[in-house]
Amino acid sequence: MVALQTDDLRKTQSSRRTQRRFFFATFATFAFVVTALVGVMRAQTRRIISIIPATTEMLFAMGAGDRVVAIGSYDKFPPEVEKLPRVGALLDPDVERIISLRPDLVVLYGTQQDLRTQLDRARIPYFPYVHKGLSDISETIRALGTRIGAGDRANTLADRLEQQIREVRAKVASRPKVPTLVVFGRERGTLRGIDASGGYGFLHDMLEAAGGTNVLAEITTQAVQMSTEMVLARAPEVILELHYGRNDSNADLKPWDTLGTVPAVRNKRVYLLQGEEFVVPGPRVGAATEQLARTLHPELFR
Repeated sequence: MVALQTDDLRKTQSSRRTQRRFFFATFATFAFVVTALVGVMRAQTRRIISIIPATTEMLFAMGAGDRVVAIGSYDKFPPEVEKLPRVGALLDPDVERIISLRPDLVVLYGTQQDLRTQLDRARIPYFPYVHKGLSDISETIRALGTRIGAGDRANTLADRLEQQIREVRAKVASRPKVPTLVVFGRERGTLRGIDASGGYGFLHDMLEAAGGTNVLAEITTQAVQMSTEMVLARAPEVILELHYGRNDSNADLKPWDTLGTVPAVRNKRVYLLQGEEFVVPGPRVGAATEQLARTLHPELFR
């Protein structure tokens, strides 16, 4: 009886070992197939629609511009985008046209739930973009590059961007932080409807990296709508006004002269900085951050 039980036990153990080997072999085969399919999917990402200026710049900067078949309404850089069809933006995506272009990847805002639902129905993959801080820009570059099979070039691009930011931080490290107001919008010719950077987001992070301190730092939102009374109360030593686009003939800093008691106005330290790189969280923010530092600390760059 004992011999029979021992024999049965051996058979059971042998059977279990066989089952385990089969399981691991099956799992390894499954993992290999999934990895191969993911690799093929990425390699076949040849028709990309990007409706976000930042990600469009990223794609071109990592050498994938030839895969972009359509862009968003507000994309301006690089110059090659001007020849591409436009398919709307955050609030007005042209879903029919997007689908008709047969993309194998659509780069969209993470908040565009309706567009995501319709792409799911059409079985079109998408990459959701989230607008956050300065460090998230390089993370997005890496993630997007990996998604389209351009991981090495994306990593090189992200490394270069991070190095630019580190160099700017090191350059200004010895200088006192300058209390600064960063404005990215207001009504033309007036000081009504002032939109400024709060203490969260890539504009705030760029300012800090460039040797400034945000006078709205404790308001942890990306945008703050200000009144002139708020500007007077915050008393910035520098005002940086950022304009999307270059050579804006309508740009006018004269309305700030009405706030003569504000240190930035009194000391003629109200500056206009024009260019998409200042307001688009893409691969050019390294150069933009250096320009902010040059404006805040000109003595370091002479």
